[in-house]
Amino acid sequence: MTDTNEQTYSNTCDAIVRSSKRITDTKTDEVREMVLTIHDPAFRAMPGQNIGVLMEGKHPFGNRFHHRYYSVLSTQPHGEGSDIEILVRRCSYIDEVSGEEYPGIASNYLCDAAPGKQITLTGPYKAAFKVPADNTSNLLMIGTGTGIAPFRTLIKSVYAQEQGWRGQVRLFYGAKSGLDALYMNDQNNDITNYYDQATFEAYQAIDPQSWRDASGNLGKSLAENGAKTWVMMQMPNTYVYLAGLKKQVAVLDKVMGELAGSAANWQALKGRLVADGRWAELVY
Repeated sequence: MTDTNEQTYSNTCDAIVRSSKRITDTKTDEVREMVLTIHDPAFRAMPGQNIGVLMEGKHPFGNRFHHRYYSVLSTQPHGEGSDIEILVRRCSYIDEVSGEEYPGIASNYLCDAAPGKQITLTGPYKAAFKVPADNTSNLLMIGTGTGIAPFRTLIKSVYAQEQGWRGQVRLFYGAKSGLDALYMNDQNNDITNYYDQATFEAYQAIDPQSWRDASGNLGKSLAENGAKTWVMMQMPNTYVYLAGLKKQVAVLDKVMGELAGSAANWQALKGRLVADGRWAELVY
């Protein structure tokens, strides 16, 4: 997210990079686990919330600031401050006009930040995905890449803090080069531990070897489970959460439009979900 020259940020806080560790193989995309130390007692972020990373320019297009959101994976209070853990994937983008590839400003800034470097944070911002008060609510989560991070927190909240969850919990997930394994394994004590819950099911939506066709794989997985997904979508107690790549929204719209019989039918249902506060997106 890049902001205009005129925009100012009053809720800023200095943080120090405590550690930065690559957690993917050198033959795959670089993903780093970063721990940021904050000494400001007023800056209290919770897992599942977002923080902003603010970089002063001059940036492309003459922007003074570049601003990017990251999900908080975990926090560790100490004294009057705290440590915040985030995951960062080194990104690049293709210019639609020239076809040239350029490094992502925020991700490369963070991946190159050595321990001891001071960075500027904004926020924290409220969590995009909240656990519904009614434990019979259904949760339909669709996440790609490191977008699965907020769902890890959400699922933990459902099963670790809300005992006796009775609604259906469905997760469509996918990640490049097996990034999902960073979350879904016993070593990290994560999502795998909830597979024995009668209400929880997860579907691998993207073949790790076929990231270039991520949209196609996501669409295929949704379509393969389309009948029950469509039924769940129409239930008045279902909440739909999307995180990760923005293009997955278009994929979901296409698949659901086919299941609904027309794009208009799907958009009508989607509109009701949004109006009822049962639809939330955190996409980039």
